[in-house]
Amino acid sequence: MKSTPVRQDSDTLADIVVRGMQDKKGVDIVVLNLQELKNAVADYFVICSASSDTQLDALARSVEEEVEKVTGQQPWQMEGRTNREWVLLDYVDVVVHIFLRDRRQFYALEELWGDAEITYVEEEAATQ
Repeated sequence: MKSTPVRQDSDTLADIVVRGMQDKKGVDIVVLNLQELKNAVADYFVICSASSDTQLDALARSVEEEVEKVTGQQPWQMEGRTNREWVLLDYVDVVVHIFLRDRRQFYALEELWGDAEITYVEEEAATQ
């Protein structure tokens, strides 16, 4: 029997997404808080970079698995899995962007949403 998804607030969901990115060593993780911006399409954009198309896919799967494990939610929409340069996972209130490094620089989402409150997530130090 499939359980009913538990609705999480967008703050918590953004934190869960970051954890999924960190699990697969996503780099340059940035959280854009769009809640105070007029006409924003979501509460948060969570962005990270991958060093290869293999890591890009692993990051997307990790985020999906972490969110589903904690909340039971699946993305409302997914884009980019086939081109393997930029994957978008849309959880409505939180939109996840996982880029290959050069694609991220090209699209420069952080600059497009420059009025947002931006949090740079520290990369976890390697353990042991």
